[in-house]
Amino acid sequence: MDKVIARPYKRPNALCRLICFPWAGGNCSFFIRWCEAFSSIIEVSVIRLAGRECRDTEPFPEDMAEVVNEITNALLKDLQEKPFALFGHSFGSFVSYALAVHLKEKHGLEPVHMFFSGSYGPHSEYFHLMYKLPEVEDSRLLELIHTLGGTPPEFLQNEQITKHLLRVLKEDQKVLVTYPWHDVRKKYFSCDLTCFNGSDEKNHGSEAWIAITSGDTSIYSLPGNHFYLMEPSNETFLIKYITKCIENSDI
Repeated sequence: MDKVIARPYKRPNALCRLICFPWAGGNCSFFIRWCEAFSSIIEVSVIRLAGRECRDTEPFPEDMAEVVNEITNALLKDLQEKPFALFGHSFGSFVSYALAVHLKEKHGLEPVHMFFSGSYGPHSEYFHLMYKLPEVEDSRLLELIHTLGGTPPEFLQNEQITKHLLRVLKEDQKVLVTYPWHDVRKKYFSCDLTCFNGSDEKNHGSEAWIAITSGDTSIYSLPGNHFYLMEPSNETFLIKYITKCIENSDI
């Protein structure tokens, strides 16, 4: 499990597990600090896909089904044992949705809350642009990465780092397009759901996600761009908000 799941702070007495899913081209580094930042009632785990960090010698996943099956195999016992919530940013939110559908279909499990961050609606213009990534020249793609934020400028000046970043980003895009997004389930879940977006991004279509559940739903627009969550004040808000939602759920 250790290679798929990063969990540096194990909390056996926690009441709920929070599973975090990084963005396309990303790794565990940002969410690792959340493992310590949350209160003792919440144990945080971070998903680590093949092809990056300590798994950089492993082949990248072929499709979303492979990703979901691997995560399920690593986490199923934990998720059957205690309530859990899911937080995904951008690509990570799509992976968390696919996992949630699989867990409910195959194992009768449902999160107490789903948190979608920077998650474009499946019918939005932004989402469909992701399908066209293979057609975009690397130089243009690097410009887009710079515009979105989230990557230190000095990294984008390093040829070796940018080469690896582009490869991981493209491999994640290949995974994304293998899922049947035309068949997003309406009212499939009963848990609560919250969407977060950066205020600088317009027409993201994240309101489409509220249709997947019959539970309570909320949408928050926080100051910043696609990577608004890296702003310390926004990160603090997220941690406090997620904690409150979990504390108020039936755990």
